[in-house]
Amino acid sequence: MAGQNQLIDRKALLQNRARRVTQQGTFLHDLAIADVQDRLMMVNRSFKDIVIVTGWADPWATAFPEARVIEDTDVLDLSVQSCDLIIHALALHCANDPVGQIIQCARSLRPDGLFIGICFGGQTLQELRSSLATAESQITGGLSPRVLPMADLQDLGALLQRANLALPVADSAAQTVAYPNLHALMRDLRAMGETNPMTDRSRRFTPRGLFQRAESIYKTEFANSDEQLLATFEQIFLTGWAPDESQQKPLRPGSAKMRLADALGVAEHNLKD
Repeated sequence: MAGQNQLIDRKALLQNRARRVTQQGTFLHDLAIADVQDRLMMVNRSFKDIVIVTGWADPWATAFPEARVIEDTDVLDLSVQSCDLIIHALALHCANDPVGQIIQCARSLRPDGLFIGICFGGQTLQELRSSLATAESQITGGLSPRVLPMADLQDLGALLQRANLALPVADSAAQTVAYPNLHALMRDLRAMGETNPMTDRSRRFTPRGLFQRAESIYKTEFANSDEQLLATFEQIFLTGWAPDESQQKPLRPGSAKMRLADALGVAEHNLKD
């Protein structure tokens, strides 16, 4: 049956997105847009057929008016070799099949086309995750999935190779935001459409006092000197190119014309058996 064994409840995800607040919830998209624009300037190449895959179209369509913006559905609205630039914008972290999303993008790139993916990484909301888990274990003796788990840099970087993209690069940038209280953080998450969409999320009433206890733990463990709650948002950037004969390729093993010891000007010693 469709939806079984899937991490993300797509219906819940769309409901979360429908409650977003444009004036409040786009600041992380704005940061990602600025970073992507900087990266494209360094590429020093013009792109004619641009597609942006995202669950939040407005800020990306404004920043890239020449692009076609499509929703991050399971089957993307893409044709084979129809684009020279695809930006997957802050949606991979809530995809049930992130490698499938990247593979679809890779197939839609023309040779030497560029893929840029941005998603939240494993450090995102680590403070909230820890505080809620500790509070719930103290109150009920158990745990419920309350914050979406997110992959780390190494795991996400490996997806580029699985999609057969050339010259893969993965890097991250963390943004720390201070909030006066837990309610303000939760309000921001709702405004972003980033509240819990997990299929296995608890449907029961929240235990009485859970959020008060979590806020107390948060203030003890993750507050600054002004007693503001610190929340980490890690954005991971994935870059890869559709293979093309014009791209640089690694040398074959044994094809070097100079020994490393000679290049470094040091003596070479054989290792003992």
